[in-house]
Amino acid sequence: MVNETAILLELWHPGMDGRALFNTALASGRFPNVSARRLRNIVAECFAPRYLISHAAPARLLQALSKSTPTRDLQQFMFLFTCRANVILGDFVREVYWSAYTAGHNELSNDAARDFVARAISTGKTSKPWAESTEHRVAGYLTGSCADFGLIEHGAGRTRRILPYHIEGRVSASLAYDLHFSGVGDNSLTTHEDWALFGLDRAEVIAELRRLSLKGFFVIQSAADAVRISWPLKTIEEVAIALAKE
Repeated sequence: MVNETAILLELWHPGMDGRALFNTALASGRFPNVSARRLRNIVAECFAPRYLISHAAPARLLQALSKSTPTRDLQQFMFLFTCRANVILGDFVREVYWSAYTAGHNELSNDAARDFVARAISTGKTSKPWAESTEHRVAGYLTGSCADFGLIEHGAGRTRRILPYHIEGRVSASLAYDLHFSGVGDNSLTTHEDWALFGLDRAEVIAELRRLSLKGFFVIQSAADAVRISWPLKTIEEVAIALAKE
């Protein structure tokens, strides 16, 4: 839903809930080939759970950055918020994609995605067993989403090439502040599971934060297992303004 999300972000404004956004999108004429029912589902099941949570902080951030941020960065923001809203995708990326990436594999297969779904079901991560057709469909969603967000190549083949992928500076700075604003402590922040979506471990996160501190986003001090960060920016809007200057 990358393209649809970009349009909805243009139409959304602070204070607008999902119902109001749907009505605005329907009247806008920006979705000529999408039925009203399908558009309602896109807003209610995709956009709202990803971007209208926490007082719409994700939507406010992305809208503020949309005119000054490269498409690659915006897609990584969308990837982050999508993985948060769709836990199975986040787990798949952390457990399967990055395992294959760090092991030096060149490709990721649909079979690997189906095996992951089957394991999730067998270990009780779903409320009830899924039909085989559902397992196959969800496995296809997982690899399709990875392709949409640039982790693997697009294509209809059973196996797709793994693409080079690394977190962009604007995204890592924003993620750090987002975790801080949500109440995550400085020490816990460096080991938060969101960083693993981008293949980063604690040492790599600290190194990334040190690099960003040179640009004035924050001040980080670390020694042994202790990390302390000073946060000069106080709102998501201030973060967006600082990032827009990069």
